[in-house]
Amino acid sequence: MRAFFLKLSFHLFAALPLPVAHAIGALLGRLFLVIPNTRRRTAEINLRLCFPEMSRGARQRLLRRNMIELGKSFTEIGPLWTRGEKNIRRLVRHVSGEDKLKKAMQRGQGLLLAIPHLGAWEMVNLYCSLRYPFTALYRAPPMSQMGMLMRKARERFSARLVSTDNTGIRALYKALERGEVVAILPDQVPASRSGSVFAPFFNIPASTMVLLSRLAIKSEAPVVFGYAERLTRGRGYHLHFLPAPAAINHGNIESSAAAVNAMVEKCVRSTPEQYQWVYKRFRNRPGNEKPFY
Repeated sequence: MRAFFLKLSFHLFAALPLPVAHAIGALLGRLFLVIPNTRRRTAEINLRLCFPEMSRGARQRLLRRNMIELGKSFTEIGPLWTRGEKNIRRLVRHVSGEDKLKKAMQRGQGLLLAIPHLGAWEMVNLYCSLRYPFTALYRAPPMSQMGMLMRKARERFSARLVSTDNTGIRALYKALERGEVVAILPDQVPASRSGSVFAPFFNIPASTMVLLSRLAIKSEAPVVFGYAERLTRGRGYHLHFLPAPAAINHGNIESSAAAVNAMVEKCVRSTPEQYQWVYKRFRNRPGNEKPFY
């Protein structure tokens, strides 16, 4: 039943212009503020942890904006997963820093594109798969029907998705050797502790994936961070590309992971209301530390 309603809402929003879909998403976000729910509670905890310098009133205002943006992130999936090339290109209103991405690609070592859960991260995938040879990790969601929709949507502009197992990771190294863009979400908590280290994120130890660091250190491929800022009134998106510091490619895994988190934080601080604060980023704690959630 849940899968049925998800597919129904997906096709409904896919038929709507983006401004209308975002307007409905904003209403949905306001409901998250009124109705008690775990998403809002998680966001409240994360904002309190990450912005201790803010007054309670300022955090509440940020929470309100964040819930509205969260609603938009739900309703924009339909348009982003179904629109044709011309329409997707038209939704990209501004691009900043792509010259840095192109310059990094010219080194011939491929490119590691780190895409945090900020703004419309699906748009970064779509835009780059239209312009560059593009490979990304893919983890199927629990509902197989949504997984088929997701895969079809993400691969429709010649992107290549690979699994999160050893075969997929080997495919990422080969894609870098071919000079491709390899995309990774750097702020997911790994399922296995062996695939993570604790590194500071907003001055809090956070379980941080080591895959990006391992790829960067071993391949020496340049790293660029990218995110798609959601513009007001459904006008489209502003894409940002930021070159990462060399520290991600050098040193040990721990120092590289710390540099990864510092870059994610830099991106988040640019537009904090559009970050996925509803994600339990700090659910794993070092030692016997008390859980946050």
